[in-house]
Amino acid sequence: MARLKMPEAKRPGRKAYLWISLVALGLVLLPFLFWYQTWFGRALSPSDLDHLLTNTGKPRETQHALVQVGERMGRGEDASRWYPAIIALVDSPNRELRQTTAWIMGQDTRHAPFGAALHKLLRDPEPLVRRNAALGLAKFTHQESREELRGELRNMLRPYTVVSPTGGLLKLRLQPGEYVNAGTLLARIGETEVRSPLPGEIRAFHAADGTEIKIGQPLADLSADKDHAWEALRALLLVGEAADIEDVQRYARGVANMPPQVQQQAALTLREIQSRVR
Repeated sequence: MARLKMPEAKRPGRKAYLWISLVALGLVLLPFLFWYQTWFGRALSPSDLDHLLTNTGKPRETQHALVQVGERMGRGEDASRWYPAIIALVDSPNRELRQTTAWIMGQDTRHAPFGAALHKLLRDPEPLVRRNAALGLAKFTHQESREELRGELRNMLRPYTVVSPTGGLLKLRLQPGEYVNAGTLLARIGETEVRSPLPGEIRAFHAADGTEIKIGQPLADLSADKDHAWEALRALLLVGEAADIEDVQRYARGVANMPPQVQQQAALTLREIQSRVR
């Protein structure tokens, strides 16, 4: 019986190997390029900073530039050439840019226009922006808006209530006791997503899942975040007055779920405030 001859397997041509290599390269290169473009550690030249701080069409890249200017300031380098562009970002519609701008301006307390710009951000609609503005403004020596910034610092030591931005059927996404970061999805009201404006632990929801909720109605209580509390206590060490003692004392006695360094900072802050008001 004649044996059938199996056909030889056809080997891929050079073009096929080329396409396979390109696909493999793309699988490696694309994630790298994405990481490279979003990594804030990538060094930017002065001309890059000039461009990105004044062309804000890509907020993530502008934020990268702000962080790099802040690092230069932290090293004691002269970054004043970018100060006008930084102040202009106070009016940005992008929350992250205003938030980062407030942090940057708090690093040079000798530049008076930064103090005026921080005073403006102290009234920002976003709590994270207001908090960064208060922390930065506490380092300035002038007395303007002292009461307002101290009020914001006290808010950082207290629970925060998230209110409903709209009315409709409530669908909760999380449970009390869960920790959230700023931007975490808390619930949906109808078709509207409700995200947490601040980090913290969910202490309670004010409405039950599946019920109707009205616009402006309290939705959830968040505990104070440990990092925010620590920063607020450090700022109150500089600007705290008698009206702040009660909030600081509570942390000095110890607050649940707060690390020991927060209690230690509260004790230092309390002693400093008491020494000033005697």
